[in-house]
Amino acid sequence: MNRKEFLKNGAALGIGLPFLSLLLDGCGVDFIDNPDLTVNFSGKVLIVGAGAAGLTAGYILQQQGIDFEIIEATSVYGGRVKRSEDFIDLPIDLGAEWIHREPSVLAEIINDPTVNAHIDFVNYTPQTVQAYRNGKRRDMNWLGDLQSEYKFKSTTWYGFFEQYILPAVQDRTRLDQPVQEIDYSGDMISITTADSSVFTGEKVLITVPVSILKNGAINFVPGLPQEKINSFGKIQMDAGLKVFMEFSQRFYPDVLFFGGLGAIFQDTKAYYDAVFRKDTSRHVMGLFAINEEAAAFTDLGSDQAIFQAVLAELDDVFDGQASQYYLNHIVQNWSAEPFIQGSYSYDFDGKQKDIVENIFEPVDEKVYFAGEALSLDNQATVHGACESAYKAMARLLA
Repeated sequence: MNRKEFLKNGAALGIGLPFLSLLLDGCGVDFIDNPDLTVNFSGKVLIVGAGAAGLTAGYILQQQGIDFEIIEATSVYGGRVKRSEDFIDLPIDLGAEWIHREPSVLAEIINDPTVNAHIDFVNYTPQTVQAYRNGKRRDMNWLGDLQSEYKFKSTTWYGFFEQYILPAVQDRTRLDQPVQEIDYSGDMISITTADSSVFTGEKVLITVPVSILKNGAINFVPGLPQEKINSFGKIQMDAGLKVFMEFSQRFYPDVLFFGGLGAIFQDTKAYYDAVFRKDTSRHVMGLFAINEEAAAFTDLGSDQAIFQAVLAELDDVFDGQASQYYLNHIVQNWSAEPFIQGSYSYDFDGKQKDIVENIFEPVDEKVYFAGEALSLDNQATVHGACESAYKAMARLLA
């Protein structure tokens, strides 16, 4: 089941207290498939991309004592996992935000029984839900019963990786190195970056967003098989946007959808209380939008133009209260990020399993792929990206 189907079905992920603290060494149900690793490889692995999949892959290799190097295009790690620490008095997830599974999935990512990680969560069960249609807001609070998930209480997805994954890989992560060419024609793989730096290894794992693979931003020598290129093109990953706005007073529900019931289940746009059940007295509303709903804003160009359009929309919905109580805002236009160029894999032009398995198949047992798009059961999630890294590493190391 992909993310779109998962959310459309309104799957309940557990009923719990509004706040809980979890000792992560007791996993319970397994939500991701961490295969047993059989290590028959002793060379060096190059990892392209320091997002969730790339960092997890490096973490696995570090645990297994395998040489590796992570090559990241930007000046920071995380990819679509990103935070702001100075917007309000607690960190804000500018990218991935929800956990989408029981919090014990974090223990499966760490995959180390010696680590006792104490992380606080909020049970995300919206109490007030409204839909806006034909100029009117309607209460639809019953929809909150269909959304029972978890969010971090005082940290973020970024903070989770920073604390539990990054220490194992930071010394082997090379930032500001956009990959331009991957030559796998010889016994050794050679990667050339924008400043003409060259990295070599026996195998390479590519974890960049599918949008980068679709537009041919990386040159492969020899070229990738046409069937694999076609598979990239069958994965839908379009515009992505998040906007956070602080107000002096709260005038909005926990969640605001646009359109009728069918539009709600499309999961492409929503305003929401971004600090729901978190320890702050601030009032912060978030906007999440992807695909055409995001493009309506991102096509405007500048962050200021995007914000003005968002504020105007909220004023229409809430009778001018957005402008009246506005204090501050932050715009994260994922479409404008040169090494992201969109949101996440949303849909597939064909049978998902066939497309994913074709991409996952390595090229010449040298070139491997991982990322959120390549998880069949947890696609379009952070833990899905991590799961794909475990799966790729199990095959590569064997």
